[in-house]
Amino acid sequence: MYAVIKTGGKQERVSPGDVINIEKIEGSKGDTVVFDQVLMVANDDDIRIGKPLVEGAKVTGEILRQTKGDKLVVFKMKRRKGYRRKTGHRQLLTSMKIKEISF
Repeated sequence: MYAVIKTGGKQERVSPGDVINIEKIEGSKGDTVVFDQVLMVANDDDIRIGKPLVEGAKVTGEILRQTKGDKLVVFKMKRRKGYRRKTGHRQLLTSMKIKEISF
């Protein structure tokens, strides 16, 4: 059984027991989060695709930790002009464990 959920402007394919990293959502370790924007649910031969969401479907997960992603280097340069800018970015992430999928 798996589902496709929408979170943080992205789509994630999840199954019960999966641990995923998503863009930061509010909450602390141990909190339960319910995702109600479910785009698709598949259970063996029973596949439900939403238009755009599957009605009555929800995915429940538990927050494991709040963390930061890997550092990205952003470097801008214009040749022969002496223009150089170097900055970095670390995305805030939430690590989640998917508990159940219901529809």
